[in-house]
Amino acid sequence: MPNTKPTAPDYLSNISVVLTRTSHPGNIGSAARAMKTMGLTKLTLVAPNLMQTPMTAEPPVFDPANPQAFKLPEESFILASGAADVLENARICATLEEALADTVLSCALTSRRRELTAELQTPRALTPELLSAAEAGQQTALVFGNETYGLSIEEVQACNRLMTINGNPDYFSLNLAQAVQVVCYEIYSQTDSSMEHLKVEKNTATHAQIGGMVALLGESGSGKTTIRRYAMDRIQAEGQKIKIIAPRSIDKTRLTTSAICDAIIQDCSTEKYAGAKRFV
Repeated sequence: MPNTKPTAPDYLSNISVVLTRTSHPGNIGSAARAMKTMGLTKLTLVAPNLMQTPMTAEPPVFDPANPQAFKLPEESFILASGAADVLENARICATLEEALADTVLSCALTSRRRELTAELQTPRALTPELLSAAEAGQQTALVFGNETYGLSIEEVQACNRLMTINGNPDYFSLNLAQAVQVVCYEIYSQTDSSMEHLKVEKNTATHAQIGGMVALLGESGSGKTTIRRYAMDRIQAEGQKIKIIAPRSIDKTRLTTSAICDAIIQDCSTEKYAGAKRFV
């Protein structure tokens, strides 16, 4: 039976990605795509301050008195690709305090040295605590700052954990969406989600199928025995599916036994020989 594709754990819905004062509309869309790829779908935008870009000539202006009136431009949706639903359901807040009101655990993402008492930890080190809280039904948040300035001291102090992505000390320049991707990947990788659905299904050929293949080749008795042995070894060792074909374009008198078998024992997703007629 084919491997059943798993679904992302439900408790990931308790983890929010919070983008504060984001300036590039494309980064918001790319961040949404990075999130959904790793099973996270809750996005919160805090006081977005969008800049003009070649695709967004007139960026929407955020009104703190009426946050819900803010609408993302088309550029954000284009960069989101298949994650438009994440943008459509995004929560819009005027302040970080409002965005974090219901959270128990909030991680401030920073790449700068901070003179603060909270310990600076990597995504890998903090993820177990994040997942444990999320599994318990508690709301958690990953807080990312503005692309140019990062998080302010006040924004960092509003969080109760400090997270940093460790990288090359001589050159560390991650785009906002890239940083979101790194953290979200670390979170999803520690959910131990099954990858069985990605494995190739093994379907060993039957004795009757191999016999039919050999018969179609029209070899003499000794040749049939050699081909049967070679085919059985190949099929059992590699778990390949077998195609029994009537090759119109293969001259059996000019090919070795192994070459003939290679021509007919192939992965079912590949049609190497033109004019082959499939029987099974």
